[in-house]
Amino acid sequence: MKKTSWRNPALLFLTAVIWGVAFVAQSVGMEYVGAFTFNFTRCILGGIVLIPCIYLLDKRKEKEEPTSGNGRGSDAQNRRTLLIGGVCCGTALCIASNLQQFGIKYTTVGKAGFITAMYIVLVPLFGIFLKKKVGLKVWISVALAVAGLYLLCITEGFSLGWGDFLVLLCAGVFSVHILVIDYFSPKVDGVKMSCIQFFVCGLLSGVGMLICEKPELHAILRAWLPILYAGVMSCGVAYTLQIVGQKGMNPTVASLILSLESVVSVLAGWILLGQSLSARELAGCVLMFAAIILAQLPAKE
Repeated sequence: MKKTSWRNPALLFLTAVIWGVAFVAQSVGMEYVGAFTFNFTRCILGGIVLIPCIYLLDKRKEKEEPTSGNGRGSDAQNRRTLLIGGVCCGTALCIASNLQQFGIKYTTVGKAGFITAMYIVLVPLFGIFLKKKVGLKVWISVALAVAGLYLLCITEGFSLGWGDFLVLLCAGVFSVHILVIDYFSPKVDGVKMSCIQFFVCGLLSGVGMLICEKPELHAILRAWLPILYAGVMSCGVAYTLQIVGQKGMNPTVASLILSLESVVSVLAGWILLGQSLSARELAGCVLMFAAIILAQLPAKE
């Protein structure tokens, strides 16, 4: 236990850093290709990267756990559940990621990071529809998040920017995506389901790309670096690090560490793109981050 006490949080922090910087990659990628084209290439690439990870993890499981003679019927049912889960997650991911990608074109990287992180507050709120209890802590988190969102996004003319609105919709769909994962993940292999969801998201984005955009190979090649980062690092590497890092960790602590991606997105946008936030917007970030932390704190000591 002593050896992994620092290793697991370090892996999750590295995951948050990779995801936070990915907002920069998404913003830069939009300078060369459309949203659907970007998500098509990154998700297909992310799915391909996870294939060797699945192979290595399966080999590791075979060594740790001897094969038990389960019947073919149960295997067929498991594969069916895995496929349904992957398709459902991939569809939700496609809607959320494309809303986010279009939104990033019209807003700053830092604002997009914090607005997207609203899903941490929205998930327990959406749980009401699944007949889950919502305590006072969640309602306080919602109030803080709304106040932070007002300072971060609403202008003096009391209007919401188009990019901020799209990213806010993206946070709502990501909340649904998390609830879908929450339903299927105990039933199937998480990495395999993630691989399927990336391919489904990529294929659906490909349909949107062919209908709404005019993909050009030379434009995709010009955007090779942000696509490579978003596909390999954000989808493949970061997800695997999350799986390994969360193993044996308190899920509350894990969520708090991963939520640092919103802070990293602000720093990455400032350092790499020269984007800055006003004092009002920074105050909104502080309130939203306080809401994120409060939403993840345990109800009892």
